[in-house]
Amino acid sequence: MLFRARSDGVGLLYPHHIPTSPLQKVLLAAGSAAMALYNPYRHDMVAVLGETTGHRTLKVLRDQMRRDPEGAQILQERPRISTSTLDLGKLQSLPEGSLGREYLRFLDVNRVSPDTRAPTRFVDDEELAYVIQRYREVHDMLHTLLGMPTNILGEIVVKWFEAVQTGLPMCILGALFGPIQLSAQSLQVLISELIPWAIQNGRRAPCLLNLYYERRWEQPLRALREELGITAPPIQVQGLA
Repeated sequence: MLFRARSDGVGLLYPHHIPTSPLQKVLLAAGSAAMALYNPYRHDMVAVLGETTGHRTLKVLRDQMRRDPEGAQILQERPRISTSTLDLGKLQSLPEGSLGREYLRFLDVNRVSPDTRAPTRFVDDEELAYVIQRYREVHDMLHTLLGMPTNILGEIVVKWFEAVQTGLPMCILGALFGPIQLSAQSLQVLISELIPWAIQNGRRAPCLLNLYYERRWEQPLRALREELGITAPPIQVQGLA
């Protein structure tokens, strides 16, 4: 499934696009920020916040992808990650420890689906709309690469990594305010061990939007981590909250 512009109506740049004025974007950003901070599992609100606050940052990320051979190919071919585009049988047949097999294991263990990512609606540029859609759809790849579960602590750690990697305002807000919901024990672990680890790995790794994951399914996850400079987490996060 490709992400391409179509002309379904006046002013529409791509499927699901909702044109909005600057004032409307401000109001959407404020409302979605409040709801996302109150309930970080409101992925729809997190999505709206990202789209209405990240225009300049998305341009920077788009330009990074254009300068990278693998990233430029992604922009040209517009791959999508969903159950309709993934060959789950093939992923299941891959060797233990491969990226594809470990990604599938992550989905199974955490009971998540790639189909839960909301479509882009409020980005008024077709190419930038794809960039943020791609960011959403590779989010679970980052969990797999970092070895992070989908509990609150794991999501916050991934947000710190994403904040360093992308600079997206919604990632920075999530990284800074997400810890409010943590227990004292988890907060201590986060501050003393996990945040420094996430920042260090985020700075060392190349932009992970430039990885054509669909063509790396067979690559051993350990080898990919070494290629990217991603080290093992300093502590087991599963079970902490």
